[in-house]
Amino acid sequence: MLPIVLHHGIFGYDRMRFGPWKWCYFGGGIDQEIASRGHPLIVARVSRTGPIAERAAQLKQTVLDQLELMGRSSDRVIILAHSMGGLDARYMIHRLGMASRVAALVTLSTPHRGSSYADYILRNIDKSRRAQQLLRFLGLDLSGIRDLTRPSMQRFNEQIPDHPDVTYFSISASRPWYRVPAFLVHSHHIVSRHEGPNDGVVSVASAQWGNHLETWPADHMHVVNRRLVLEIRNRTGNVRSRYAQLLDKLESRGLLNPSSSGTII
Repeated sequence: MLPIVLHHGIFGYDRMRFGPWKWCYFGGGIDQEIASRGHPLIVARVSRTGPIAERAAQLKQTVLDQLELMGRSSDRVIILAHSMGGLDARYMIHRLGMASRVAALVTLSTPHRGSSYADYILRNIDKSRRAQQLLRFLGLDLSGIRDLTRPSMQRFNEQIPDHPDVTYFSISASRPWYRVPAFLVHSHHIVSRHEGPNDGVVSVASAQWGNHLETWPADHMHVVNRRLVLEIRNRTGNVRSRYAQLLDKLESRGLLNPSSSGTII
């Protein structure tokens, strides 16, 4: 079975550990579900707030290094990328010569057309000198957020077309504002006003790319099993099973087996 890459979004991480406790960005057994099917797993870690180009270069190096360590340097990979991670992967495939190494890319709540909330953040930060000073003091890089604005993504899509040798899939997500975490309510309202149904950060319209498979009833963090809202009615629950169904769909298209996915000789 082909190796699968799990790639995080902006402000993300690979794994975190505090004493005996461990958190994976893709939580709730998603990694276990993938490994149980026989897929070698690569969990990427890149700059949390850097620009797409920087994160893409780091992603490329991680993939190549991990494949070599596995002794599978000739294999292509399947990438499952959340949020901004999907843009890193698209850039890596098109600009960094990785089309021959990627069989398929699945983006999960990725803002392919940008996010009106990124527009809102930058518009307000640019007006506030205090906010700019605070960000510099904290050492936070706004390059990643600037890349996620709608004007930036329009230019990105013109310059980074899909590669014909890679199969592109997408998953979107949507929930009403009263079913997202409190810290996403404000962003949900802004995105809803400008773009329609959304997961608190990314609209359904912006997340659709390539072969759009479905819209999950989840907020932006629930897509990676970070469940931060108590569900009482119409529960989505653990999305591990949705990843299993996603892998089933890829397998039905013959994308998970090296012999049918263009393994490099």
